[in-house]
Amino acid sequence: MTGPRLDMELVALVLGATGARSLTDTTIVQSLWSGYGQIVRCHLQGGAQPSVIVKLVRFPDERRHPRGWTSDRSHERKLQSYRVETAWYESYAERCPDDCRVPQSLALETRNGEVVMIMEDLDAAGFAGRRDHVNDAELDACLTWLANFHATFMGESPEGLWPTGTYWHLATRPEELDALDDGPLKAAAAEIDQRLSDSPFQTFVHGDAKLANFCFSADGRRAAAVDFQYVGGGCGMKDVAYFISSCLDEDESEAQAPALLDRYFELLGEALVRLGSDVDVAALEADWRELYPIAWTDFYRFLQGWSPGHWKLHRYSERLAREVLESL
Repeated sequence: MTGPRLDMELVALVLGATGARSLTDTTIVQSLWSGYGQIVRCHLQGGAQPSVIVKLVRFPDERRHPRGWTSDRSHERKLQSYRVETAWYESYAERCPDDCRVPQSLALETRNGEVVMIMEDLDAAGFAGRRDHVNDAELDACLTWLANFHATFMGESPEGLWPTGTYWHLATRPEELDALDDGPLKAAAAEIDQRLSDSPFQTFVHGDAKLANFCFSADGRRAAAVDFQYVGGGCGMKDVAYFISSCLDEDESEAQAPALLDRYFELLGEALVRLGSDVDVAALEADWRELYPIAWTDFYRFLQGWSPGHWKLHRYSERLAREVLESL
């Protein structure tokens, strides 16, 4: 095997979940954040699928964080994130239509303090593309995914998920707030968080909808998403602002954000109508448009405390934050 050798129990679990005759090879897709395990591609023979993905979560004895955040709170947040991801695949993932494609769950198991998730390999399903930069078609594919995801779960109660989705939301990040060296922003943090929570239009947010978590079709016109550790309730603008920040620099954000928001709301309205939703689409759009700069500022607040000097702390972010603080 070119990748890690899986123990016999895990191999049996993979074969049982897929109906394959044998596991011929493994390759490491990536290591999980802070040393919490690996994502492995398993190559198969004698079954319907040539390969599957195994997300193998192992809780480390020695915690390592790239930016030094290794508290008990941080560890518990990661443990909960894997419980949430398991709940997502158990209870919600199968409800996602093709317009917000996610991997099919094949098996979920907790054993010996490990979490094992066996999932469809999106590469084999036609979503092998990964991008560091996006063109217009790929941007549109991601906005289509987000709009359809938010429409699908509009008004849902996030049972078993994070009550408030995203990895940066205020209640889970008191240490980063304490480290924030910006008095006005720190003072406004609770009100910013509350404004997002008070929106009458709540849905599920992916919670980590960065470019790296999207997989693309060969022509770039369709996208699927992975990594549901921080899925939960919230205003969809959290995902949209975070996604734009993940793939556009300050000048691109300034120039393109208005048109991207127009397109997102067009797609969201179409999806809600297609699903037969009784949501007032115009009222939803008016409310969420006002919350876009607030959602951006909420993430900016987290970054300022978590990683001062981060590349996303640019003039566009600063301008939006200043305007939000002046409006409160």
